[in-house]
Amino acid sequence: MDRRVMSLLFVFLLSATISASGHFVIDVSPGEFTIEKALQEARLRRIHGEEGAPELRLRPGTYRLSQPVILRPEDNGTRIVGGEGVVISGGVRIEGWRREGRLWVADVPLWNGRPLEFRQLWVNGRKAVRARDVPVGAGLQRPERPWADVSEGNATPTDDPFEKMHRILSVDKAKETIYIPLAAVAGLPLSNIPSSLPEMVLHEMWCTANLRIKDIRREGDSVAVTFHNPESHIHFMHPWPSPMVTPGGEHNSAFYLTGSKHLLDEPGEWHLDRRQQRLYYMPRADEDMRTAHVEAPALETLLRVEGTPDAPVTDVIVEGVTFSHSTWLRPSLQGHAPLQAGMYMIEAYKIRPQISRPNGDHKLDNQGWVGRPAAAVEVNGAMGVSFSRCTFEHCAATAIDYHLYVDGGSVDRCVFRDIGGTAILAGSFGPEGHEAHLPYDPADRREICTGLVIDANRIDDAANEDWGCLGIAAGFVRAIRITNNEISNVSYTGISLGWGWNQQTCAMADNIVRCNYIHHYARHNYDCAGIYTLGSQPHTFIEENVVDSIYHPAYVHDPEHWFYLYTDEGSSYITVRNNWTPSEKFLRNANGPGCTWENNGPHAPDSIRARWKTNSETRTP
Repeated sequence: MDRRVMSLLFVFLLSATISASGHFVIDVSPGEFTIEKALQEARLRRIHGEEGAPELRLRPGTYRLSQPVILRPEDNGTRIVGGEGVVISGGVRIEGWRREGRLWVADVPLWNGRPLEFRQLWVNGRKAVRARDVPVGAGLQRPERPWADVSEGNATPTDDPFEKMHRILSVDKAKETIYIPLAAVAGLPLSNIPSSLPEMVLHEMWCTANLRIKDIRREGDSVAVTFHNPESHIHFMHPWPSPMVTPGGEHNSAFYLTGSKHLLDEPGEWHLDRRQQRLYYMPRADEDMRTAHVEAPALETLLRVEGTPDAPVTDVIVEGVTFSHSTWLRPSLQGHAPLQAGMYMIEAYKIRPQISRPNGDHKLDNQGWVGRPAAAVEVNGAMGVSFSRCTFEHCAATAIDYHLYVDGGSVDRCVFRDIGGTAILAGSFGPEGHEAHLPYDPADRREICTGLVIDANRIDDAANEDWGCLGIAAGFVRAIRITNNEISNVSYTGISLGWGWNQQTCAMADNIVRCNYIHHYARHNYDCAGIYTLGSQPHTFIEENVVDSIYHPAYVHDPEHWFYLYTDEGSSYITVRNNWTPSEKFLRNANGPGCTWENNGPHAPDSIRARWKTNSETRTP
């Protein structure tokens, strides 16, 4: 026998026991005996005839990764069980801080042999602010759950630093230039922009674009800003969403600048000098950098479930594990010009004249193809793969993503907090070769995420990096169940179901969104709702949900364009009934046939609201 195999088997015999149910148990601790090695040992034991499925018991501690943990068909039936203090982390500790004037500085270590780049930072578990030209503010102020007062305006934040954002002046799409006030660049060295590496974060109705600044040129009392490719030509070619310019300028798109050391001027802000690999930070009053625990994220994906259509990963359960400190690098490398729901455009342009479409759909004025953001946990080629009682926190993009060839499984009783993108993402939003406005119905229906259950999760503070993301987003899905979840403090919509701006038959059907509570949503973006739908979805039901307490940021383009329930373009064969909302502020926009609305609003059965009042009083964010 190969010596390496004998060695692994010897280590395994030292670490494995037999459970009462006949499953064999492997105890795993942080250090050299990694989760990856434990999975390999479990596979070897099965190869050598061991019956039963493995159970990996993770002992408390932080499991720091240099690459994602991958679950394969060879791991079918595996249980990964954690508990209090079990953390799978993509983070790197930053140590060795020294003082330089008002700032503290540390050398950033190499990671996997390369310079470490990141866009987020946490100090003593609290998210720090990448240096920007709007105030740091007091951070997210979680309001009380609004059972005593569910008026439409009661969610207005009392301390929103983004109310200080400047607004653009005009846009020249042909020159790929945005004009902004001269005062907006007061903190930047206009003569040396390339070395400063700033970004513009631009508010665009239901999305937010991250544009890397190429040049800033003063022109009288305004400033012309141009941007790097690929995001520049994509951003200025597509029509929706776009930077908004309105008569009088009152509702022009707002923006802020970030990413330059010259903007580091408040406690709680940081800046990474990517060329020198030095990290600068201005501590808050209660932080001592000599003893502070500082984490920077290094990995975009911490765990991948990777099966195939013909050999899926089956019956895997991950329970009681915390996934933390994942990164999101696309804006730094290629910018970020999203279409909707965090899906970024890889090509897009206007169509003139517009194209007529069948079945009463609106004429098409653009074409676009989208890519998908990274996720801390990715599931592909899976059957009955579930995550239960897990925690997802400090994730810079999507937290968990059930994507392709998924049948069944569940995300249940998990907690999501401090999520940069969407907390739970499900189903295809079309492959990169599929135009976004076309119905999608692949010949191999196994590709479609089917039968996933998303139940009893608590989502609080999501889409805090990419404001166009959501609490829960489902694309082309079938028989999905989104039930009993509480969602709050999201930057855009709470739950989005469906994709494709058309009413033609596609892969979607038989979906249920039931008994969810969505409140304090749309913290930054509008054209939104507590629950939002797209496309034809026969036998789909939106029912017995509670939606209230929307934020009212002053910088949105159209302050009235928000809703509790919103069936958007092509929504067809969807029943919306018995949903409790404070008023009937709903939108049915260009719906197709078969949509039914029954008994929604403040007159819906009070028992629906009362059930959530009882449940939420015993749950904490």
